[in-house]
Amino acid sequence: DLAVRLTDDTDPFFLYNLVISEEDFQSLKSQQGLLVDFSAFPQKFIDLVQQCIQEQNKDIPRFLLQLVSSAPVLDHTPVSLNVVETNPFKHLTHLSLKFLPGNDMEIKKFLARCLKCLKEDKTTLEEKLRKTEEDLTRQLSYTQQNLSEKSRELDKLKNEWTSYTTALTNKHTQEMTNEKERALQAQAQYQQQHEQQKKELENLHQKSIQQLQNRLSELEVINKDLTERRYKGDSTVRELKAKLSGLEDECQRAKQEVLSLRRENTTLDAECHEKEKLINQLQTRVAVLEQEIKDKDQLVVRTKEVLDATQEQKAILEETTEKKQSHVEKLESTIKSLSAELLKANEIIKKLQGDLKTLLSKLKLKNTVTIQQEKLLAEKEERLQKEQKELQEMGQSLRTKEQEVCKLQEQLETTVQKLEESKQLLKTNENVITWLNKQMNEIHMAKKLETAAGAYGGVRTAISPQGMPDRPFFPSSGTNHLISPPYAFQNLPEPVHNKS
Repeated sequence: DLAVRLTDDTDPFFLYNLVISEEDFQSLKSQQGLLVDFSAFPQKFIDLVQQCIQEQNKDIPRFLLQLVSSAPVLDHTPVSLNVVETNPFKHLTHLSLKFLPGNDMEIKKFLARCLKCLKEDKTTLEEKLRKTEEDLTRQLSYTQQNLSEKSRELDKLKNEWTSYTTALTNKHTQEMTNEKERALQAQAQYQQQHEQQKKELENLHQKSIQQLQNRLSELEVINKDLTERRYKGDSTVRELKAKLSGLEDECQRAKQEVLSLRRENTTLDAECHEKEKLINQLQTRVAVLEQEIKDKDQLVVRTKEVLDATQEQKAILEETTEKKQSHVEKLESTIKSLSAELLKANEIIKKLQGDLKTLLSKLKLKNTVTIQQEKLLAEKEERLQKEQKELQEMGQSLRTKEQEVCKLQEQLETTVQKLEESKQLLKTNENVITWLNKQMNEIHMAKKLETAAGAYGGVRTAISPQGMPDRPFFPSSGTNHLISPPYAFQNLPEPVHNKS
């Protein structure tokens, strides 16, 4: 059996008992829907009570123990102990146990047991107290003995310390007196040494002064000789400076002439190099333009071929469309004939419906004929739809071909325009090349004239610093626009690239 007892330490007469056997537990299990066996029930009940104890100090405890009685005061009436879990929605009672109040005999037994326990606790506490008192008295006596020994040791140490300090002070005073005597002796010795050194230094100083005076007289004699030599040297230096200034002027003139000649040489070399570069660039430009013209010619030939092919395809497509249209007309005529036949067949069917009772066998035959005709009609309609689809596809392909032809014509026009532009470019380039050749010849002639003029006094021809006339013009091109020489070729249009 499981025995549960409720008591209160403040009220010794508060006693409620509960004894649950295994049979009682089965009825409790069925009533409250418990899932635990009788063997595991005590531990689970203890766990619930411990959870209530843990939650009791919280503001909103989750688990509560409630003692509920039917009477207003707990006075010898049966009581139910509920383990309640609080939710924001509901209070769930996990377990409720009914406790019976204890009678006089049970209370007396409980009180006697409590008294017995208290007496046992009292005796044990008295024994513990006696033992602790004995231990404390022993410790006190031991500590007192230790204290007396330590105080003796302290007195000894104090006496030793006083004797040691007096000895140290005496020793220190003696050492101080000895050090003072030594310092005084050393000071006297240092003063004597200082006076001796002073006398020696004064003697040495007088000797050095005499030597320096003798040296000064010698140096004055030497200085007179050197001043005379310096005056002579200054006169010679002046003469040499006059000569040097004349030579330097001649040298500067020669250098200026050399620099002017070098500058002219470098400018002429640079101009020649630039002209050669321009000639090379123009030659490459001409080669590129010739290649572009060849490519354009090939493109024109190809476009012509494509045009011819497209025209042929167009003629073929027109023929095929005419054939298709004739075929469609034939199909329309056949459809018309078939519709007329259908009307006739419908009239025949109407007539045959009147003679249904008499001519059932004939009607069956006619039905088979009509089914076959309907099949034929359906097949013909399918063919018609296919032909219409083909017609639409052909029309679309015709439109695409026409668009392609338009695009090819546009391409032809653009290529023709580009050909004309490239031809004009070629003409301008030829004019430029001829003009450059003339200029090169003029430059060579000018150089020859300059070399000849340099031999006869530096006569210069009336040519610009670049060795070119200021504003060339192209008589062969038929234009009279003046172009400055450095920018003559900057605004030339770039070669037109091939477009496949």
